[in-house]
Amino acid sequence: MKSKLATALVVLAAGSSALGAQATPSPALVALSKTDLTLAIVDPATLKVVGKVPSGPDPHEVVVSADGREAYISNYGGGAYHTLTVIDLVNRKSLRTVELGALRGPHGLDVAGGKIWFTAEAAKAIGSYDPVTNQVDLILGTGQTGTHMIAVWNEHGNMVTSNIGSASLTFFEPVMRAGRGAGSAPQRDWNEIVVAVGRGVEGFDFSPGGRELWVANAQDGTISVIDPVSKTVTATLTANVSGANRLKFTPDGKLVFVSMLRSSDVAIFDATTRRELRRVQVGRGAAGIQMQPDGRRVFVACTPDDYIAVIDLTSLEVVGRLDVGHQPDGMAWAVHR
Repeated sequence: MKSKLATALVVLAAGSSALGAQATPSPALVALSKTDLTLAIVDPATLKVVGKVPSGPDPHEVVVSADGREAYISNYGGGAYHTLTVIDLVNRKSLRTVELGALRGPHGLDVAGGKIWFTAEAAKAIGSYDPVTNQVDLILGTGQTGTHMIAVWNEHGNMVTSNIGSASLTFFEPVMRAGRGAGSAPQRDWNEIVVAVGRGVEGFDFSPGGRELWVANAQDGTISVIDPVSKTVTATLTANVSGANRLKFTPDGKLVFVSMLRSSDVAIFDATTRRELRRVQVGRGAAGIQMQPDGRRVFVACTPDDYIAVIDLTSLEVVGRLDVGHQPDGMAWAVHR
């Protein structure tokens, strides 16, 4: 691992004079390279990389703070690693490494209420990190195998995780419970609701407005549609998405994209009819998906082919390729506020 980090630093140093002259754009697409151990900062107007920063070991997912100034990267290692790497996106440098201790295998990430929420797959848990105090301030166990991805949809701490090995989702609902002892203040707690879905569940996304939650089941090749209020499966779609990795709604909620690591194409579904609309050839397999906020394009990380495919959301055709390094995967948008 040390040799990989050293190589990444040499590459960054060699390119610093060319990249350093360009300011970090806003918005910017940030994208991870799992082999090069870097975070690339991309100008979406030109599809050019304007900077790269070391990401720490085995980077898989990335999120950006609400003000667009910092990126947080999960260092996964299949459960071996236990850190988050924090990046200054304005000055394009590593800020610090967050030590998670026994919370091994951080993977899924989200930002809500000023906190960074993460899964700890090997610990069967989730946690939140407070950048202000530089402390992990909450740990909740899932009791499920392979707690992989997480979404937090409000500042109160309503959350859901996908649990690959247990073929389930875990919903967390915050509640206030009476304090212990006379005069004790109420304490925040969480109820956990486990919902059975398909085998190999991993990628999921809420429809705009949160009325439905669609979940891709990699081993079954199906999509589960969940009512987030009742926490029930309302439909199971025979979707032919074996090896599904990520699932994303378009910003207008009309289409759903599913990437598959064992397929040469991306499957596109009509969200209303719930039927497959078409498939777009992208390479030998695909992982991370990131929608452009204005709804013009979608970026798909073609991890085995070492590029990110750019798909036009009007024509549903590949209109470009983006080189951010070897084995691209997690992506996010950074908007300075």
